[in-house]
Amino acid sequence: MITVEALTKKYAGFTAVDDVSFTARAGRVTGFLGPNGAGKSTTMRIMVGLTPPTSGSATVSGRSFADLPNPGLEVGVLLDASAQHAGRTGREILTISQRTMGLPRQRVDEMLELVSLTEREAGRRVRNYSLGMRQRLGIANALIGDPEVLILDEPANGLDPAGIRWMRDLLRGYANRGGTVLLSSHLLHEIEVIADDLVVIGNGRIVAQGTKADLLAAAGTLVRTADVLELERALFASGIITSPSGDGALRTDADPALVGKIALEAGLALTELRSADGAGLEEMFLELTADTQREGAAA
Repeated sequence: MITVEALTKKYAGFTAVDDVSFTARAGRVTGFLGPNGAGKSTTMRIMVGLTPPTSGSATVSGRSFADLPNPGLEVGVLLDASAQHAGRTGREILTISQRTMGLPRQRVDEMLELVSLTEREAGRRVRNYSLGMRQRLGIANALIGDPEVLILDEPANGLDPAGIRWMRDLLRGYANRGGTVLLSSHLLHEIEVIADDLVVIGNGRIVAQGTKADLLAAAGTLVRTADVLELERALFASGIITSPSGDGALRTDADPALVGKIALEAGLALTELRSADGAGLEEMFLELTADTQREGAAA
């Protein structure tokens, strides 16, 4: 389990992470979402001891990363696949990790097979790897110690559709066996497919967190018509508050059946009426982070 409590990171005149608290639970995949510059990578770097926090804490199974005697046996980390030593071969990189952790030599071959890197590919210098191959090597390195926790920043970068499907199945199976997965990605559809829980960060602050099902269900009702202003007036007259949702649509917390009844009584034809959770993660994400992105642009 990963526990983040009141985590804050300040630089001169800038707060990158602002009082962030959340938990990633065992047996579940937690999607960590936010716009570029929202604080995701900084939070993850603090978790694994690469960046010191200004205040607050981040622990894995109740201990900070720095206090873990052999971190790779407890936490698998992939933050930047391009940071691998370009002059070493894939096999050499895994062998260094295997020896450092005191693992049997066959563990290297097991990991190469797991991530589908051939013997020939494993013998090539990393500088000659594609981004997708580097991602696979990074996953192998994260898993080599058979840890209970995975912290992965954009692990699907550079993977083709088959590779993304492989990654999804791998992480789902890992969580189903009791592992903890914290996963950030800009591929919202992939997060929507695999995640059990979501943490959304914007401008360094948590703007939403909870189970994926609960957050999507809380999105309310989406309604679309040719005469948006008239529909807005009709709903307001019935005590229903709406907000624009783009492309002429309105969003409201009211039940779809009630919205449809009011529109019918007002003589308005609806072109769309549905629970907004059907709009999926992307629409929820854009709505939750809209204000923080505007704040960032104005800053």
